[in-house]
Amino acid sequence: MKRYLLIFVVLLTLVGCTQPIPQDKLNYVGEWHGDGVYLLISADGLMAYQRVDGSTQIQMQGPLKEFNGDDFVYGFFVWTSTFEVSQAPYFEDGSWYMVVDGVKLKKLTDQELIEL
Repeated sequence: MKRYLLIFVVLLTLVGCTQPIPQDKLNYVGEWHGDGVYLLISADGLMAYQRVDGSTQIQMQGPLKEFNGDDFVYGFFVWTSTFEVSQAPYFEDGSWYMVVDGVKLKKLTDQELIEL
């Protein structure tokens, strides 16, 4: 829980550098979880990302710069990172999913967030 609070505080400090998520991309908004991946995208254009693969861990928090098709770009000024979305958010069997950088992510429901 403390990790989420820290991420939230960091994201709040960056609010002035963001643009809201476009209307046609609002299905991306939410907390997503998959095999070794956590992704948070807020409606105001902030994101937090964590990926653990063996002993390697990647963490990013900050503004989304733009969407290129289904892909989204994170970064500051000239430093950016593109997240390849091979399957945009879709609804299946009562849950939302998308595939980002080859990992299938499930959007966490309000109940699942409460249980964390």
